[in-house]
Amino acid sequence: MSTVASFQVKEQIELTETEKKIFDRLLSTLRHFNLQTQLRVAGGWVRDKLLGKECYDIDIALDNMVGSEFAEKVKEYLSSVGEEPRGIAVIQSNPEQSKHLQTARMRLFDLWIDFVNLRSEDYSENSRIPTEMRFGTAKEDAYRRDLTINSLFYNINTNLVEDFTNRGIEDLKFGRIVTPLRPKDTFLDDPLRVLRAIRFGARFDFILDEELKKAAARDDVKKALEDKISRERIGTEIDLMISGNQPVKAIDYICDLTLFWVVFNLPPNVEPAIPEECYRLSAAYLDATWRLIQLIQGSSFDDEQGRLALYSALFLPLRNATYKDRKAKKIPAVNYIFRDSLKRKASDADTVINIHKSLEKFLSLIPSLLSNDNNQVNEIDWGTEVVDVPATSKLRVLTGLLLKEIKDFWRVALLMSTLLYPTDIDCTRDIINRHFQLDKRKDLFVSIENAIIKLGLEKVWDLKPLVNGKDIMNILQLEVGGPLVSEWQQKALVWQLAHPSGTAEECLDWMRETNSKRVKMGVTDW
Repeated sequence: MSTVASFQVKEQIELTETEKKIFDRLLSTLRHFNLQTQLRVAGGWVRDKLLGKECYDIDIALDNMVGSEFAEKVKEYLSSVGEEPRGIAVIQSNPEQSKHLQTARMRLFDLWIDFVNLRSEDYSENSRIPTEMRFGTAKEDAYRRDLTINSLFYNINTNLVEDFTNRGIEDLKFGRIVTPLRPKDTFLDDPLRVLRAIRFGARFDFILDEELKKAAARDDVKKALEDKISRERIGTEIDLMISGNQPVKAIDYICDLTLFWVVFNLPPNVEPAIPEECYRLSAAYLDATWRLIQLIQGSSFDDEQGRLALYSALFLPLRNATYKDRKAKKIPAVNYIFRDSLKRKASDADTVINIHKSLEKFLSLIPSLLSNDNNQVNEIDWGTEVVDVPATSKLRVLTGLLLKEIKDFWRVALLMSTLLYPTDIDCTRDIINRHFQLDKRKDLFVSIENAIIKLGLEKVWDLKPLVNGKDIMNILQLEVGGPLVSEWQQKALVWQLAHPSGTAEECLDWMRETNSKRVKMGVTDW
């Protein structure tokens, strides 16, 4: 097997003061009750410590008792020496959430510690739930883990790292993602391991083993991923990838292994039909967005804006795709992907869909925002009456209304718009080939951002209305509120955007005058 990189791996694990205290209490528990139990820290903590990274997720594997039994012993020992154990809980097994065994959890020195017994297990053909589970040896437990780099143990009793697959440390050193057993068998037993392999490969910038890649792309493994894994678990893995340090690499792996449509499942009868190769464009838009976010230092995208910017880019080619629900109502396909394929929260779907819906308007404003020319504003359906707006204020009004719709995510929408601008040139092929012209798009982003700030619209959604519903009812001489009041509230907002220095009294005067004209003309419905 060829190696392309080597990584610094520590010869031995260096414990923090807190870890020393925790392990001391656990060993003291063994001595206090004269227990012969071997205590091993398993998995990610060992991997991260060997790579010189801190990890606060400590899982203790026990060789001869279940987790809850040992946790009770620790509690009893701590009480005997006058220390108060905290937060003891037992988490029942839940295979759908990757919890195959009962886990006991307790808090020691402000860190959560999980206790679970070593295990050996067999799986049924169409489920992630093991058909047989028994106490296993440390070697059996190591071999049933997802990856060799996650199969290492730190033996607290002996203060030694144990590598029962005889390749975990080597694969860490050479940056390889490999399964302890044959990858096909490992993935068919638990297909979620395919996505975990991709996530860890991306996170650590490790290379996926060739046999692993072949197994992950097999039709029977893809079918097992669809049939055996809950959509929540798939969604959680994807969210960890998108929120991680290498989202582009993770999604590129998903594309290369032909898993894109397995993961991002589409609803039936999508219109217009989505080309099979569309996933390449999705991955490319994600790449461009990730790079642009790194380039644009002046603008702060917080974690949530960054995460949803990446989802917006990933699903940008699907922004116009819809399907019909049971009531024959048209629903965005992106809504289905978030809510059904990934089981993410509804607000994620709503935000991304709102960003997508805003793009046509944003794109129509870009020429005017670049030139500060109100006459260039393209006429599209804004759903708001702006006929009476002075020509010199039209750009500020329309931009303000748009930003009020998408609020804190306007910079994300602007970023998406820079990928689609100019609209009269089809850049699809360049994007797919990853010819992004990033400097040009960054300059466009910064220019439009500055223009919006110069217009005083950066936080326009916090703008306090000059008039309230009661004022409007008085002018219209209405006894009760209703749709007419809402319409006039929108008109008042438009006036306020057009007259940023206007006062409440001036707005009320304008409303009286406008309403008077309306009454004289006999207009009853605006």
